[in-house]
Amino acid sequence: MPNDPQPRRRQIQLSEAEQHAFLAANRKAALATLDRHGYPHLVAMTFGVKDGVFYMTSYAKAQKVLNIRRDPKVALMIEAGVSYGELKGVMVRGTCEIVEGEAAVRDAWAVIAGPDAKPRRRETKDSAAKRVALKVTPTRTVSWDHTKLGGRY
Repeated sequence: MPNDPQPRRRQIQLSEAEQHAFLAANRKAALATLDRHGYPHLVAMTFGVKDGVFYMTSYAKAQKVLNIRRDPKVALMIEAGVSYGELKGVMVRGTCEIVEGEAAVRDAWAVIAGPDAKPRRRETKDSAAKRVALKVTPTRTVSWDHTKLGGRY
């Protein structure tokens, strides 16, 4: 759009406050790791954010954990919307630290569940010994909100 005062990329960025609200309302992400052949390995994850760091958990023997042990560079995409004009999202590139131990897993679960969470089911609590916490520290974040275009593409 030649007459727009700002480039389209800037027009659709989420502000910091908008990002926080979006991430609080959308707790499912696609986590991308690289497999041993260099191909992306995408999995759906629930996450929580604390102090700008993303937390998830996984079984220690899962493929994504093996991939992260080999190469800690990961990406997360959190998205919402159906049609192009409704799309909103946040893409995070970062480094994933694997934190071992039941206490770390329980701490990650608390971040994921949020401050108003009900206690976890017993069978989920019992899996903590088999799990690890995944701690993603962002190195780059990109966001978009196509509703800011007002139907202009």
